[in-house]
Amino acid sequence: MPPHPGSDVALYVHWPYCARICPYCDFNVVRDRGRADEQAALVEAILTDLEAQAALTGPRRLASIFFGGGTPSLMAPVAVARIIDRANALFQPRGPIEITLEANPTDAEADRFAALAAAGINRLSMGVQALDDASLTALGRNHSADEARRAVAVAARAFPRLSIDLIYARPGQTVADWRAELSEALDLGFEHVSPYQLTIEPTTAFGRAFARGTLIPPDEDLAAELYETTQTVLEAAGFDAYEVSNHARGEAARSSHNLHVWRGGDYLGLGPGAHGRLTLDGVRTATVAHRSIADYIAGVATDAPWSEREGQPPDEAAEERLLLGLRTVEGVSLADLAALDLSPDRGRLADLLADGFLTQEDNRIAATATGRPLLDAVLKALLT
Repeated sequence: MPPHPGSDVALYVHWPYCARICPYCDFNVVRDRGRADEQAALVEAILTDLEAQAALTGPRRLASIFFGGGTPSLMAPVAVARIIDRANALFQPRGPIEITLEANPTDAEADRFAALAAAGINRLSMGVQALDDASLTALGRNHSADEARRAVAVAARAFPRLSIDLIYARPGQTVADWRAELSEALDLGFEHVSPYQLTIEPTTAFGRAFARGTLIPPDEDLAAELYETTQTVLEAAGFDAYEVSNHARGEAARSSHNLHVWRGGDYLGLGPGAHGRLTLDGVRTATVAHRSIADYIAGVATDAPWSEREGQPPDEAAEERLLLGLRTVEGVSLADLAALDLSPDRGRLADLLADGFLTQEDNRIAATATGRPLLDAVLKALLT
């Protein structure tokens, strides 16, 4: 049985700046150009917000820190160190904690890896995305395949833990192409990989191209075959799929920050548009920071960093726990789902168990190998 997050709290820090906006990205990002003063003000706002939220939550143990974005490897290492140091001063760390930072594999960013490691980062998550130049160009990336290979090598020397992201189900991609690309990637040397199926979001450049008919992703059958290829190749290489889109070479290589979130743990959302989940006065509370950088900085200055702060009703909190927990091999405890009135002996849950999409063990339910590729449909069946 997985550990319960208890009173531990994690930190998510959103750094919204990118050298280039990728055409598939619908995150809260802006171009990193001529914004030095704004960035300095944002660092101060994040530090102030961190102190205010620490006072609100009260004494907690620090579970992990995750710098996401955007491209937080563009942050000044001294700013990264200040945030880490302040977090350690405000919360008692739960032993040596995982501190992750997302990066892009450009030569310029790789030159900063040693300084980021010295600042306290001990796990790097690198957005490689593809290992051939044609695909990288199509994905709007600002690095070459050779740059990615060099950056992975530099990162492997600088950080004790390394993860890479890859995107599959790209337009024109074949199963043979993907199998070869995965095999090449495995030679780079990392402990964790997150292969994501390309998702076409309507508000992105890819979404608009799809609407015009100028971008055609693989059909459902090919996408499913690419998914199965992912599982087969990575499993044969010793990577376990502990979450739908996350594979680790053994349990020690799993992301403890992500597991904390998927297990329903509390986490502070810091930075523009960052989401958080806090237990305040016994109520699970969802927070969303102001999305615009200027609004966030101004909001922090007036002790109002959030555009949304809502206590979650028990059924809403249980539904979120289900949505996150079923993505992992750990699944979710039936006790956490009490508000949803789901029983393994009757109704929707019993049907999905009988049909082999879910399995039950020790009062926990989890998706089976059959159910995981169909998880969206399984969740819909449970919740409607």
